[in-house]
Amino acid sequence: MRQDELFTVNPDVAPPPEPEAATEPPPPPPGSPLPVRMRPRTLGEVVGQQHLLGEGAPLRRLVEGAAPASVLLYGPPGTGKTTLANLVSTATGRRFVALSALSAGVKEVRGVIEEARRRRRYNDENTVLFIDEVHRFSKTQQDALLGAVEDRTVLLVAATTENPSFSVVSPLLSRSLVLQLRPLTDDDVRDLIGRALTDERGLGGEFTLTDDAMAHLVRLASGDARRALTALEAAADAASATESPEIGLATVESTVDKAAVRYDRDGDQHYDVISAFIKSIRGSDVDAALHYLARMIEAGEDPRFLARRLVVHASEDIGLADPTALQAAVAAAHAVQFIGMPEGRLALAQATVHLATAPKSNAVITAIDAAIADVRAGGAGIVPPHLRDGHYAGAAKLGNAQGYRYPHSVAEGVLAQQYPPDELVGRDYYEPTSRGAERTLADRVPRLRRTIRGGPAN
Repeated sequence: MRQDELFTVNPDVAPPPEPEAATEPPPPPPGSPLPVRMRPRTLGEVVGQQHLLGEGAPLRRLVEGAAPASVLLYGPPGTGKTTLANLVSTATGRRFVALSALSAGVKEVRGVIEEARRRRRYNDENTVLFIDEVHRFSKTQQDALLGAVEDRTVLLVAATTENPSFSVVSPLLSRSLVLQLRPLTDDDVRDLIGRALTDERGLGGEFTLTDDAMAHLVRLASGDARRALTALEAAADAASATESPEIGLATVESTVDKAAVRYDRDGDQHYDVISAFIKSIRGSDVDAALHYLARMIEAGEDPRFLARRLVVHASEDIGLADPTALQAAVAAAHAVQFIGMPEGRLALAQATVHLATAPKSNAVITAIDAAIADVRAGGAGIVPPHLRDGHYAGAAKLGNAQGYRYPHSVAEGVLAQQYPPDELVGRDYYEPTSRGAERTLADRVPRLRRTIRGGPAN
């Protein structure tokens, strides 16, 4: 054997392919859906997420090829997670491999990692592994990624619509940069639709869009770029069938099977519909309340605003007639914040049904408003000496906390003692009704007052 044959590559083993040069992503195949055709090819085409893409921001540095680090992109659908993963792969010519947690298992993950390790060894080629819906991976599947992420065999870009603190294992979480994407603003969606109308990759200027059709598409999108472009493409197809170059509101309504809700979040409709919603709950008309709730949800009203109104209403119009009403409303508010929309509509509906069917009482708001009115009118007398704080030197010499009677020292737990200032002795604020759970308080509160004020117990 000649000396130069000692290092000859086995002719039966094909050498690994040469690394591809860094280029823009290849154009999508003809007939691809509009959201795919309009997927940004450069950072300049990305709309929204400026908190992550501003100069020096972590995601911008990653897309530009600096400071390579695995990232978890956390945000609602249609905010650009897949797009940003593609842009990361094109920075410095990285190879891009995409897996979906819905269909891939440990075998597929390990196969990608082995191929990435081989390409790095022979071609000095780096691999970006994009995993969509990573929260659907089991703990075992996520653990299979740890070694490759640790030694940067792959640059992991994982996308999830769920909070990664709860859905991603701690070791993987600690090895990744968590970046939260926000829903697109209405202006972002409007800009995206306008670009799709004129861009050659989109509709190429073949159609125009009326103002009310644009407004409806923006509302339908609810911050989701994919949803906006899918609806636009469906409307364009319908307009093309009628040989009309203009896409109007009726065309959009007919293609997306969703009528435009006449609702302006900053105008009269906002106040009229929320007023009707609250008055329907107060009037115990559960069906009307659900109707107005549905109108606001479909119009894109902020679900946090709806949750806040339910919390207020629980005390204002129900109070202690159903003490669980406030708990239900607060739980709904937390649920909306935790899971977001559209699933949050279920918690809002449950709280709406609970409040609308609950017994009603305005005794709580009447009581606090009457007390506030007295304070504002000057009825804020001196705190009785025996109720004052006695936990400091010299308090006793001032007469503070002297003569205070401890209610737990008697079997009933209630005893005669003055609590309000002199000017307000005998003033009643809370008047419980005889409805719901407040019925028991209607009997109990007068008896408590008689005992406390030194009158007969019965």
